[in-house]
Amino acid sequence: MSSLQSLPPALLTRVPGPRSIELAERLAAVESRNVTCLEPVAPIFWERAHAANVWDVDGNRYIDLTAAFSVANTGHGHPRVVAAVAAQAEHLLHGMGDVHPPAVKVELLEALVRRFPGGGPARAVLSSSGSDAVETAIKTACLATGNAGIVAFEGGYHGLGLGALDATARRDFREPFDIRLAHATAFARFGDAGDVRRAARDCSEPVGAVIVEPIQGRGGERIPPDGFLAELRTLCDAEGWLLIVDEIFTGFGRTGRWFACEHDRIVPDLICLGKGMSSGMPISACVGRREVMDAWPVSRGEAIHTQTFLGHPPGCAAALASIRVIEDEKLVERAASNGIAALAHLQDRIQGRNGVVEVRGRGLILAIECDTKVRAADACARALSGGVITLLSGDDGRVLSLTPPLCIEIEILEQAIDIVADALS
Repeated sequence: MSSLQSLPPALLTRVPGPRSIELAERLAAVESRNVTCLEPVAPIFWERAHAANVWDVDGNRYIDLTAAFSVANTGHGHPRVVAAVAAQAEHLLHGMGDVHPPAVKVELLEALVRRFPGGGPARAVLSSSGSDAVETAIKTACLATGNAGIVAFEGGYHGLGLGALDATARRDFREPFDIRLAHATAFARFGDAGDVRRAARDCSEPVGAVIVEPIQGRGGERIPPDGFLAELRTLCDAEGWLLIVDEIFTGFGRTGRWFACEHDRIVPDLICLGKGMSSGMPISACVGRREVMDAWPVSRGEAIHTQTFLGHPPGCAAALASIRVIEDEKLVERAASNGIAALAHLQDRIQGRNGVVEVRGRGLILAIECDTKVRAADACARALSGGVITLLSGDDGRVLSLTPPLCIEIEILEQAIDIVADALS
């Protein structure tokens, strides 16, 4: 049982309220126009959050069915995570991660290696964001194989750094920066392991790795056929390619397993982690089989891939606390059981309804695919006006994404689903 308790929505003003509208106007004057969408309606501005609830600056209370981009796996502001960050910050706020490392960095690396799928010898590189972890994986593949080519998947999203962006499928992200991309990635159909061979033949560079999300997140919560990852593992072994599994979205219990690749019982060569790893702090990791990671040379005083904030002490402490909470409060098992119940409730409420193409899910990744972007966007806005936060996903924005904190009570989750179902009426 989680130590946190969530509450139903409670709205005091229209949505967005006057303070959110005011802040949107102020933000428009100082932030790059491309970052926060402010039109045609201002967003709500968050002030505080707890468990599966968010309060905006106007005092409205919402049920958060996003976990803030699937980050707050243990819930917003879990007291053990907050206490770990505060205690660490009091003792050591910043360290010299690749010169004179903080001790807490060692503890986190040990915890991540212990959790590596398959349990074999592993090593890791810490970083600050999911995109950073993917950059580490791509560089590792180059060193380990000597090949620059990568096969990725249509609909895939791996981040917006230039290396990760080259492996990200969406044209709207890629085209503005096309002149700086390596164009060393070929894209296969997601869920079709056989098409990977075709993509490898089409790749502009000899292929060294395949990168895949076990469930596509930004691509629309797309779940591949059972056995897909196992087929990829067999193919990579046959061709001498590395298998990079991007679990930034799916990791740390979200799908009812510690890592989604464990549903197919496969061992990746490299796994990219972030988001729910710390339940709120900016920290990520690339963890890999030791023999693969040992393609990196021994440091002689100058790391060839590092960051100023590598192994940031409060981030490490938050990740350690989050992992322990997930273990102690059995949030992986909770995601599995509540996910089954929530999917059944969602299907009962809206399956077959006009304009709903499909309802799908695994663990606490749930999705409602609509026939048009307009219908999905309208439902997202109406749900927010009813006190429930959702997100749009998919290349064309037709999917309502529901990824609540793993601690959410099934009663609160079903209440939120009912509000979303009403928003689709």
